[in-house]
Amino acid sequence: MAGRRRQQPAGSAAERTARERQRHLLQVEAYRFSPARGTRRSATVTPAPLRYWQYDPARPWLVVTVLAVVAAWLGTAAWVGGPSTVAGEAPVAVLAGLAVLVLSTTRLTVSDAGVSSDVAGLLGASSRHVLGVSQVLEVRRGTPPADWPGAARRGGWWPGRTPVAVRHLSDDGTMEQAFTTRVRDPEAFAEALGRPLG
Repeated sequence: MAGRRRQQPAGSAAERTARERQRHLLQVEAYRFSPARGTRRSATVTPAPLRYWQYDPARPWLVVTVLAVVAAWLGTAAWVGGPSTVAGEAPVAVLAGLAVLVLSTTRLTVSDAGVSSDVAGLLGASSRHVLGVSQVLEVRRGTPPADWPGAARRGGWWPGRTPVAVRHLSDDGTMEQAFTTRVRDPEAFAEALGRPLG
């Protein structure tokens, strides 16, 4: 997402970001999708503990879409075959919908070198969605101030989570950008990113 331009040597910033991204991926991928279960058996080196992690549920639009598809599925079954068909289709439709939502669960993770919000149980981490800790400029509780660049939304809504906004540099260090998410512990999240909570 576009933001304000900054004058900064692009080469050095891009190289630092690439190094942090690789360090983040190495540390994060050594852990199971549930870090409480420890490291993966394939991990050859014991990694440092993750600084912060939490599960993020599916985005609200996906939940609404899944509910609409399940309702349409059962509605079609009722129209074609009547109540007996609905009774047979309901368990399959509900299980399929739950499977989509479970597989859409992601993990917001802060390592020693970066933060990512796309570590899915079956897919692993993607280097395209890793933000190096040196790119983070500011972490604030609540919504972004009006003078910040437009913020991308990450993660889904969950009861008890607090909205936070993160202002950061682009990969090449020339643009200011931002994202918002909801976290269970704003202070711990900001501390993990090495920034005071504003």
